[in-house]
Amino acid sequence: MSRHPHHSFVSTLFAQHYTWLRGRVSRAMGCSFNGEDIASETFVRVLGLSDPQAIREPRALLTTIAKRLMLDNWRRGDLERAYLDTLNASPENTLPSPEEQAVLIETLLSLDRLLDGLPSVGKAVFVHSYLGGLTYEQIGRELGISKSRVQQHMEQAIVRCMTAMAS
Repeated sequence: MSRHPHHSFVSTLFAQHYTWLRGRVSRAMGCSFNGEDIASETFVRVLGLSDPQAIREPRALLTTIAKRLMLDNWRRGDLERAYLDTLNASPENTLPSPEEQAVLIETLLSLDRLLDGLPSVGKAVFVHSYLGGLTYEQIGRELGISKSRVQQHMEQAIVRCMTAMAS
């Protein structure tokens, strides 16, 4: 007996659409390995749906899920590159261990998801303030915005954090 009630349906869906999705994602990402990972994760997400048998347009749904996963992948890469650039600019004796780096990257990704929906400058303001320890005036100079605009962005970010903590 199947461990998951929709296993047979998703297996059929996988057999019919995996090769197509893998090719599409691999082309979009420019990497067959990432394409395979994203395509596979897409079907894991489908398996997690409450009623995958209700899917009427499988390729549209698979494309939507895969696009979200690709965006998450790119966002993670951007955050990792920015973090590594910051590390490279630090003196060697202050570099965290690989384990600490992994924890910090995961924390940054969680923070990014928490602040999702804010404009990128709003996220930057929050990070410069809480992680960089900069004053609103320094952040304004760094980002080329006014101190009052920095304060507005911080208020939006804090409201988003408080809302997430309350739920």
